[in-house]
Amino acid sequence: MSWWPRSWRQFWSTLDGRTYHMMLAARPWIGWLAVGTMAVVFALVFWWVPLEAIQGYPQKIFYIHVPSAWIMYAAFGVVFASSILYLWKRTPLWDIFARCAAEVGFLFVTLALVTGMLWGKPIWGTYWTWDARLTSTLILWFIYGGYLLVRALARPDADVARLAAVVGIVGFLDVPIIHLSVLWWRTLHPEPVVMIIDDPGGGLPASMLITLLTSLVAVSLIFTWLWIQRVWQERTAENLALLEALLDRRERSAR
Repeated sequence: MSWWPRSWRQFWSTLDGRTYHMMLAARPWIGWLAVGTMAVVFALVFWWVPLEAIQGYPQKIFYIHVPSAWIMYAAFGVVFASSILYLWKRTPLWDIFARCAAEVGFLFVTLALVTGMLWGKPIWGTYWTWDARLTSTLILWFIYGGYLLVRALARPDADVARLAAVVGIVGFLDVPIIHLSVLWWRTLHPEPVVMIIDDPGGGLPASMLITLLTSLVAVSLIFTWLWIQRVWQERTAENLALLEALLDRRERSAR
């Protein structure tokens, strides 16, 4: 049975390589789809979907704020899954997947906070309140901000990667707290209006629901393209560093 672990590792190594090359092949198509879908979203938001009766124009932030929050969940879900796979297999590519997803996820959690504040000012009369969902989202921002800060300042090695993986896994526990906070506590933030089991769509008019789902597709494509782009940059930087090290070793041996 000595062949089995070796074959199993070889299988995962091949799978990792194929995953990476498939991502690179899909990158340009994803980019063009993201641009086209986002153009459709802007057309729907500003020329098709009607104004909300009570909130008026500020409600249109909804079509960016909500998809940003959903993609924030997805991005840190990628960090969570990739961190588990890195701790299990010790394959550097999974660490790169987690790190790059954390970077893009941090962008979207920041966008969710900013758009929420801009939406809250005309509706609540203030940019910020220590609401349960807002506070738990801010905690998530600090968790992954710290994750990225440590990775940026610490010397890249296996110990740092393992520590970051643990933080990425533990930090994800805040995601279900954010999502369920409006159900667990009394908050200013409205309860879910779309993801309801008994009422799919949450009673939204068809035009609003279509616009929201189109925006979700567009933002998902933007996240995917940014993530693949960052993974490619990290892999290229690692390959260049390896090449420089090999050339330096060759020059030293030639002296």
